[in-house]
Amino acid sequence: MSYVALYRKFRPQTFDEVKGQDHIVTTLQNQLKAGRIGHAYLFCGTRGTGKTTVAKILARAVNCENPREDGSPCNKCATCSAILTGTSTNVIEIDAASNNGVDNIREIREEVAYRPTQGRYKVYIIDEAHMLSTGAWNALLKTLEEPPEYVIFMLATTEVNKFPITILSRCQRYNFRRITAGTIARRLQELLQEEGVEAEEAAVRYIARAGDGSLRDALSLLDQCIAFYLGEKLTYGKVLDVLGTVDTDVFSSLLRKVIAGDAAGSVRVLQELIRDGREVGQFVTDFTWYLRNLMLVQSSPDLEDTLDVSPENLLQLQEESSMIDSGTLMRYIHVLSELSGQLRFAVQKQILVEVALIRLCRPQMDTDLTGILDRIRTLEDKIENGMVIAASPAAQAAGHGTGAAREGVQAVQRQEKPVPKKAAPEDLQKIASCWPQILKHLDMPGRVVFTQAGPPRYDTGTGSSRLYLEIADQTVREMASQDDHLGALKAAVAETFGQELDYEIQIVGTNHGIRLEKVPLDERLAQEITIPVEEI
Repeated sequence: MSYVALYRKFRPQTFDEVKGQDHIVTTLQNQLKAGRIGHAYLFCGTRGTGKTTVAKILARAVNCENPREDGSPCNKCATCSAILTGTSTNVIEIDAASNNGVDNIREIREEVAYRPTQGRYKVYIIDEAHMLSTGAWNALLKTLEEPPEYVIFMLATTEVNKFPITILSRCQRYNFRRITAGTIARRLQELLQEEGVEAEEAAVRYIARAGDGSLRDALSLLDQCIAFYLGEKLTYGKVLDVLGTVDTDVFSSLLRKVIAGDAAGSVRVLQELIRDGREVGQFVTDFTWYLRNLMLVQSSPDLEDTLDVSPENLLQLQEESSMIDSGTLMRYIHVLSELSGQLRFAVQKQILVEVALIRLCRPQMDTDLTGILDRIRTLEDKIENGMVIAASPAAQAAGHGTGAAREGVQAVQRQEKPVPKKAAPEDLQKIASCWPQILKHLDMPGRVVFTQAGPPRYDTGTGSSRLYLEIADQTVREMASQDDHLGALKAAVAETFGQELDYEIQIVGTNHGIRLEKVPLDERLAQEITIPVEEI
């Protein structure tokens, strides 16, 4: 006999073999015991949760000659045997994906006029029923509402939202739940014992989780792993190799690099995984799941029972939960979830994942709300830890900078440069008014900013001013920093102003050196003097 796939070989034959759907099994068993059998059933839910299986068991149960006490079919009588082998004319299975036209439904309407030749009921199982056309639904409507007493319709679907409301109101609806990873793992262990295959608990648990609530998917993955390592013990590492997935230790290492802002190290981890043959899409899915577990551990200790992880991995998650705040973790999950949707239709998947990892390491690249909030949290942390966070010139001039920002400004003033001497306001205003004429003598763009330590007042003999010039262009900045250009600027100021003053000049770039935001400005003086950017 040819080989039969595990999900077909171990398809449940009785109600007690159905896993994870106790709420449905109990209801159907009570109906069978009480003789309250409906004429139309709607089984809806995700793939691999047992919809078609339960429909077949119910079809045999209503026709079984010697049903069990719990309502399950005996699977031994002539009627059950005929249904199991597919030779019965009383149980008709229809694939609505390929038989979805009006003519197919008209055939059903003609057939229901004839009583079953064997058994009590004629059962129609319509799989993927959401694929029926509008005309087919209309043709089925009257027959579904008032079928002959010996006819039962069973509709199975994964997209119940496509059903007309007129059909839904005529059926008993049963929602099949996603099967938990623990239930799937226990079922896989039972089947492995019957097959005589030795496997590690961690390997079985990972396959169960990879099934994503579908027992059929989990059985297909298990079948694939057994075939690859035929006759060998199935280990956790072998399962990862077959499925192209990644160990949790790699996710832990990657997360720590992301938290540290190590973009280059994060990209190198990804490149190593791709070099080892790991599938990019599965990597993103598993990493998102890893962050989800971390979020649950961080949220509440009561949620740890919902995690399907080993005690060692739980301790690792608890350690990492203290290394990252919840807001940043939510941003990570948001970025990766967005990436998962993009990968399905992407050609260059590796590039998209690399960009996403760099975004995780550098929140300043994000312009959406989550990225901005993360950047604000980073600034708050730096302020709390005593790091310098300078306010912008506009905020300083208007007096709207935060107290912490002002303290950072003062720290820079104390540590990086001496306090400027006091200067006369009229001297500063004269330089400001003459600045366009000063720039005419120089081949560079810039702007002037004046500052002093205390209130503006004239201090005879000791007053001095400090002149700051900000130049955005790197080439111009390097040119202006040369001694001969600085001398030319001083000479231009002296010639235009009419006298030499005791002042200092600093060339400040936007990306290098001391930023203007770190220069303390006097509010009253800043409000009095407005100096636009002049470009020559």
